[in-house]
Amino acid sequence: MRVRRHGEKKRSRRAPTHLPPSGRRKAGRNRLPARRADRLRNRPPPGTRAPARRRPVWTGQLRLALVSVPVKLYPATKSGARLSFHQVHEPTGKRIRYEKVVPGVGPVEAHDIVKGYEISSGRYVLLEDEELDALKIEAKKTLDLIQFVDHHEIDPIWFDRPYYAAADGDLAEEAYAVLRDALRATKKVGLGQFVMRGREYVGALKPCGDGLLLETLRFADEVREAAPLFADVADEEPDEELLDLAKELIGRKAKPFKPEAFSDSYTDAVKALIDAKRKKKPPVDIEEDELDDGRGAKVIDLVEALKRSVRGGDEPKGGPAKTASGSKTSKRKAG
Repeated sequence: MRVRRHGEKKRSRRAPTHLPPSGRRKAGRNRLPARRADRLRNRPPPGTRAPARRRPVWTGQLRLALVSVPVKLYPATKSGARLSFHQVHEPTGKRIRYEKVVPGVGPVEAHDIVKGYEISSGRYVLLEDEELDALKIEAKKTLDLIQFVDHHEIDPIWFDRPYYAAADGDLAEEAYAVLRDALRATKKVGLGQFVMRGREYVGALKPCGDGLLLETLRFADEVREAAPLFADVADEEPDEELLDLAKELIGRKAKPFKPEAFSDSYTDAVKALIDAKRKKKPPVDIEEDELDDGRGAKVIDLVEALKRSVRGGDEPKGGPAKTASGSKTSKRKAG
């Protein structure tokens, strides 16, 4: 241990100032990796909140031979872009509810319901939830890339749903970038099977900008044959002059694809209608009644029957009184 003499100044741990800027950085702390430095530079300014990251639908590894790349899958499409409506009982201003009923029996409890597969008209094979749960595949957190094909080999009809495959952590970024660039250089698509939410899927992995896109594929028995539908199309060669005219028209209208050039005019018109009505007239408050179980409907019926009795009304023929709105009541249905 070195002893500092009397009057000697304490040495600074910083890099010497006589070195050029690059030398100072080398003499000091190690440089940040380029990707991490980019993220720090792109960090939102103080006082602002970074956009919330969505929750992944699958977390696992892409495996190519002995190389594993940790990734997270995020849905690439959103369903909320389209408008959806709820049904409202206009006289009472209440939401329309639905309940599961059996003809001649009425409302039934959820635990009394089983799944049935129709094998012929009116004939079903009944299956318990426990029997189906026993068949669910154990969740494997690995997607093995077992085959690579050219982009054009997979017809678009086979593609089902796209997911963004993002690198999971800083340590995965190097292997992630190597796999992405290798797929781009070879113009290949990687194929493999994986398990998500208890079901098995076929995935097609391809480059997408700075990242990777995984698209699930339909199985062979999920796509109908096209040949029977096109059987009546004539096999005769088209007129050469007409074919040249068609080619010329196609050439005139050929240009790069831009998604923003297309819009859903109906949805835009409905949104404009909603905005106009909201400005003209205040929105209506709708009662959101919730029922905990099937017995709730019976309680409401009983209350209505008591009210009718106090008013001196007779019980309607055909059974207990219905709710005041005349609508069916049950558990709230999602969506």
